[in-house]
Amino acid sequence: MDTSTTKPTAERSNRWPWIALVLRLVLAGVFLYAGLPKLTHLDASRRSVRAYDLFSYDVANVIGTILPLAEVALGVILLVGLFARFAAIISALLLVIFIAGIASAWARGISIDCGCFSEGGAVAASQTKYPQEIGRDIVFLILAGLLAWRPRSRFSADGALWG
Repeated sequence: MDTSTTKPTAERSNRWPWIALVLRLVLAGVFLYAGLPKLTHLDASRRSVRAYDLFSYDVANVIGTILPLAEVALGVILLVGLFARFAAIISALLLVIFIAGIASAWARGISIDCGCFSEGGAVAASQTKYPQEIGRDIVFLILAGLLAWRPRSRFSADGALWG
């Protein structure tokens, strides 16, 4: 049997769990970095969601309260590698929502800081960074998509529980 054609495939399949580990840890870091500071500044999180002017005051406040909790929970789940495919899909959905929200603010001429990794809110038009924020989130969306496609990774709770 000619192993020259099977060896590269085997090597790639041996590398993927390590690549998936990196993807999982990067996404976990992103969501933890975004969510943890907001937990101690829920008023700023609520204000950031209200700045998008997409929801009523009360709905924006609920979203601004729940979002940091969801980000931290998602970060922890990704960190330990539990239900990695599901967590990656939820990550991707959140990122699509974030991209749509930023694009909506940009299209409507609203000048805000997205609030992704900061307190967010209204800023001067010259301070908006919509293309960079959307580009960054697209990169994270690609990472989430790759992890959803092939979620098996090293050092994961999934692997410990289900092999």
